[in-house]
Amino acid sequence: MINIVLFGKPGAGKGTQAEFLKEKYKLTHISTGDVFRFNLKNDTDLGKQARVYMDAGDLVPDELTTKMLIDEVNKHPDTNGILFDGYPRTISQAVALDDFLKSIDSKVTATIALEADDEILVQRLLERGKTSGRIDDQDEDKIRNRYQEYNEKTALLMQYYNDQGKFYAVNGIGSIQEITARLSTVIDNL
Repeated sequence: MINIVLFGKPGAGKGTQAEFLKEKYKLTHISTGDVFRFNLKNDTDLGKQARVYMDAGDLVPDELTTKMLIDEVNKHPDTNGILFDGYPRTISQAVALDDFLKSIDSKVTATIALEADDEILVQRLLERGKTSGRIDDQDEDKIRNRYQEYNEKTALLMQYYNDQGKFYAVNGIGSIQEITARLSTVIDNL
């Protein structure tokens, strides 16, 4: 079983690359954003709990986010592996993920970060914002704030996984095919 954590700033191409990787390696793609939307839309118990925090303008606690993720992983007992997209975002989530995977005799195989220059990504998101309808992709200040938050939180996670010998950085600039090839080289050599 291969479990990959895919990192990258907004606009780095995580969603695009996840589609290729899940097909190529027969992985189950679990996007934290999709899991949240599903739980909120379907008014699940976890979704109701998350909505209380979100409606108050607060971040959903790590413990609740982790419960949603574990619930989603448990829906796929026969998978070849999981491609985690957007999780973990904090050290406590990474530790919880490690503990959970250990409980099912598994582990994070690798953490791969799609790296790209902020200026290129800002322009990418502003372009995407013209057609996506996503308000958070239309305001340069909000985009830069998301990057600041990413840098502050993810730097710690990169070190956490680097200390375990599981962190790989991949150049996220180029054609989709070039980036997929770079990611595949890392995965094929695990």
